[in-house]
Amino acid sequence: MLRQSLSQKMLQKLSPQQIQLMKLLQIPTASLEQRIKEELESNPALDEGDDYDDVFDLENDGFGQTKETESEERNEPEFEFDDYLNEYLDDDPSNYKMKGEDFINEEERSMPVPVENSFHESLERQLGLLDLNEKQEIIANQIIGSIDEDGYLRREPNSVVDDLLFAHNVETEVKEVNAVIKMIQKFEPAGICARTLQECLILQLEDKLEKEPDQHISERKTALRILKDFFEEFTKKHYIRMKKLLNLADSELKEAIDEIIKLNPKPASTVEGNNMGSQYIIPDFIIYNRDGELELTLNSKNAPDLRINDQYMEMLKGYRETVQGRRATRPEKEAVLFIKQKIDSAKWFIDAIKQRQDTLYRTMYAIMQYQYEYFCTGDERRIKPMILKDLAEVTGLDISTVSRVANSKFVQTEFGTKKLKDFFSESMQTQDGSEVSTLEIKNILNDEVTREDKTKPLSDERLMEILSDRGYNIARRTIAKYREQLNIPVARLRKELR
Repeated sequence: MLRQSLSQKMLQKLSPQQIQLMKLLQIPTASLEQRIKEELESNPALDEGDDYDDVFDLENDGFGQTKETESEERNEPEFEFDDYLNEYLDDDPSNYKMKGEDFINEEERSMPVPVENSFHESLERQLGLLDLNEKQEIIANQIIGSIDEDGYLRREPNSVVDDLLFAHNVETEVKEVNAVIKMIQKFEPAGICARTLQECLILQLEDKLEKEPDQHISERKTALRILKDFFEEFTKKHYIRMKKLLNLADSELKEAIDEIIKLNPKPASTVEGNNMGSQYIIPDFIIYNRDGELELTLNSKNAPDLRINDQYMEMLKGYRETVQGRRATRPEKEAVLFIKQKIDSAKWFIDAIKQRQDTLYRTMYAIMQYQYEYFCTGDERRIKPMILKDLAEVTGLDISTVSRVANSKFVQTEFGTKKLKDFFSESMQTQDGSEVSTLEIKNILNDEVTREDKTKPLSDERLMEILSDRGYNIARRTIAKYREQLNIPVARLRKELR
């Protein structure tokens, strides 16, 4: 049965400006330039100042009035154009510039990026040296295009056969694909086009045995047998079992394993110009130490010089002179409404950039004050326990806002460029009652593992006892959690032969 009823609800909705600000807060300085460029392209009322040439990228999220709002405004019979014109024409466009007279514009230097051949282009060049028929060449290009940035072929031959049929209308068989794969596996660097880590290492060892037949023959042949027949035992470091099965002495097994360790598990990383996984870090903040006094500055790319386009202001002035003493026509009203929408959008974007700049500075300044001793000394043991809530209380910002600022941001110090997230940690109480950061405990844990005897690596139980002797009461499962966070394997996998 249908019923009608009245109910009250409290809803909190974000305005377009708030959404835009949150998105701008999330992006790092390295992505800000393209975001501004996209806004400049989509909004002709927004312009950049003469002294601003450097900027950076994010997905375009420009906003404006909705179609519904536009239609409502167009249907308004009593639109006060004179009041609107006075509001905008009386404003000084320079008020919306991002850089004040006291802004110190440090000289920007960009690192030139050399033009290099990509990893796949290198393979295509080597492919051109082979004597292939038309079908083999199509298969080879399909395979090369399927090789990932580490140098592995992750596609199964059956899938490559399907790809060739659908993309190139070429019918082939798995044995033909495998034959071409074998050809590509002879390319440089050795180990390329392997399907698994095991195959990659085997290809590299076979290449060394072929090209360097007079060097380390015995060790490399033993290493090749280990990779082919005892790969599982090798990955799990079951050295005693391997010595027994291969009938080797400790020194012989160690020499063979040393040959395997010298191999590259990611062969494509050795190709010059293969920088698909590398990125330049552009710091969002810079901290200077002026004789013991810390000075915080925003990267100048965080403070671009933006303003309202002068031509749009002139268009409004021209309109006021044109309609003086008469009623505006509908096309004239629509033109002014369009200008109003674009100027409003430009002002919102400029205000969002200014608010982003202010929020970034306040948050980083609070972090600098909180971790003052570290920024003065560079000693990671001086990093105090700090969580998002601590900064939110100091800055008066919401925890989610602080989280957006801390995410993907970097600060440049005299001790190197650091992630903001590295300064956040929980606190832990020692036996004497003092509070220490979990970062300090992780550093101690890492130091102990670095200094351990690799023939008898320390177990989690033993690491717990060492930390307990130093005044840190930590459970063994916590030790295991910290070890995993530091990417330290279990004791068995850290074992090495003497």
